[in-house]
Amino acid sequence: MASGRDVPQAKTNLEIKARCRDLAAARAAASRLATRYLGVDAQTDTYFVTRAGRLKLRRSSVSGGQLIPYLRPDRPGPKRADYQVIPVPDAAHLERTLATILGVHRVVRKRREIFLVDNVRIHLDEVEGLGCFLELEAVYDGSESAEAEQHAVVARLMRELGVAEDDLVATSYEGLLDPARAGSARAPDPAAPIS
Repeated sequence: MASGRDVPQAKTNLEIKARCRDLAAARAAASRLATRYLGVDAQTDTYFVTRAGRLKLRRSSVSGGQLIPYLRPDRPGPKRADYQVIPVPDAAHLERTLATILGVHRVVRKRREIFLVDNVRIHLDEVEGLGCFLELEAVYDGSESAEAEQHAVVARLMRELGVAEDDLVATSYEGLLDPARAGSARAPDPAAPIS
């Protein structure tokens, strides 16, 4: 019987994704703000076809294989994401299995540089076919009071990192690679399902 430690815990972030106009300047600002530098991670994310939310299998040069199901609305600006990170010992086998069962929607390859500012991860991403992006992911307990606090933290970091409102991106990288969604990636769609 599996112990509670064997079951990956659900996690919550408050996130933004933004186009990065000057990667060197963003790196300098992130280095100045960071409480810890985690280095560079080469990542390949395979997204599978889902009815709701997103499901990706990540192959990371740092963390190995990880299956990551998540729910997050497609809209610019800070948004809540609920997710799990499930370690996968045989990513190639699981990828073949999920591709057969669900179908592959999109593959995203990126070079990610990772900084920590207390509980907030700063990602500087160079994404194949899309360019450079900056992400903020503030990890918190999912409560309304903590979410309000994280909104203030994320807003401050956006200012200090020089993220402008018109740099914000609504969807995920796989969504930006989808021509049908890329054109409206910055405009919020109030009727859009959580994905």
